[in-house]
Amino acid sequence: MTKIIPVGPYHPLQEEPEFFQLHVDGENVTDIDITIGYNHRGIEKLSEARTFDQSAFLVERVCGICSTSHPFAFVQAVEDIGKIEVPERALYIRSIVGELERIHSHLLWLGLAGHFLGYNTIWMWAWKCRETVIDILELISGNRQNYAMFKVGGVRRDIDDNDIPHYLKLLDEVVPALNLFRGAVTDDPVIRARLVGVGVLSREEAVSYAAVGPTARASGIAIDVRKDEPYAAYDRIEWEIIVTENGDVYDKVILRVLEMLESVKIARQCLENLPGGEIDANVKEIPPGEGIGRHEAPRGEVLHYVLSDGSNMPVRHKIRAPSFQNVPTNKVAAVGETISDAAIVLAAVDPCYCCTERIAVIDTGGDRRAACGDELIRLSQEKTRRIARRMGREIK
Repeated sequence: MTKIIPVGPYHPLQEEPEFFQLHVDGENVTDIDITIGYNHRGIEKLSEARTFDQSAFLVERVCGICSTSHPFAFVQAVEDIGKIEVPERALYIRSIVGELERIHSHLLWLGLAGHFLGYNTIWMWAWKCRETVIDILELISGNRQNYAMFKVGGVRRDIDDNDIPHYLKLLDEVVPALNLFRGAVTDDPVIRARLVGVGVLSREEAVSYAAVGPTARASGIAIDVRKDEPYAAYDRIEWEIIVTENGDVYDKVILRVLEMLESVKIARQCLENLPGGEIDANVKEIPPGEGIGRHEAPRGEVLHYVLSDGSNMPVRHKIRAPSFQNVPTNKVAAVGETISDAAIVLAAVDPCYCCTERIAVIDTGGDRRAACGDELIRLSQEKTRRIARRMGREIK
């Protein structure tokens, strides 16, 4: 007999609200329903009332973990509109910050993965190593989170050449820890027993769902915006796309560990070969037009579309985050697994729901007008009252 087990919208496995309904027959998952829409951020609409410079700070708040990924894509979209040439030194600094963020994001996920598996030693090791990476980001930007480094036409803060040896030393301290994680993942029989062959997403299924980032690369798809359409300094240095073939949770773990080692290589090369010159093109105006910015965020490709009418504010700003593509792959990856393994599979795509959830609200009466903030509150309160009445309660 098929039963339904709810996971979410609030659940110990999830840091943000999302609702998964597991259809189970005994312990086996036979189907899964995915419901999003519990976060109403309004970031895209807010951007239309901000200047281009202010919007760079705004989109940094889309996600706390990959807070530089959205401004990375946003400023490139605006630069695409104006065909703006960014100084070479700024391009290298952008790549350094982007790769340091990739390392800290993957380490955060790795630590949580260990915690979900009951392997809290991995959790503590990963987060201790992550502190070193965040220290470098703090030294460069002044912030441990929301680095405020990106602006249209360049970056806001330079890197002092005298500090580069210290940054390289800190990066060197990260490498042994990453090799330790690689050994722990590949050698530990318990980890292999829990992860190998679990949550398999085939290459064909990944293509069908348009998966991106590590979720796609773990299924044998060599897709990476940094290589496919090079930007910043990624075509000026030597590095490789990490690809594995099996598409299971184990491959998603080992792929992220290897990606971190590659990110250390990228950041090191950028620091060692940092060119001289200016860090800002001093952009004054943005012409009318539309532009697209793409960045390979830790979870995969993030895309920003910006429309300009020649004023100092976006007319339209659209964001597509990687989790919007990757979360639906659970429709196939989680089916056929046990309930306990399904929980691991849901976390394996490294979902970020606050990145994903920006919805357009329309009037179902038919005139398709956008709902204002007061209207949203009224609708939310009415729904709460309806639910309470069905439960035999009354809310004034």
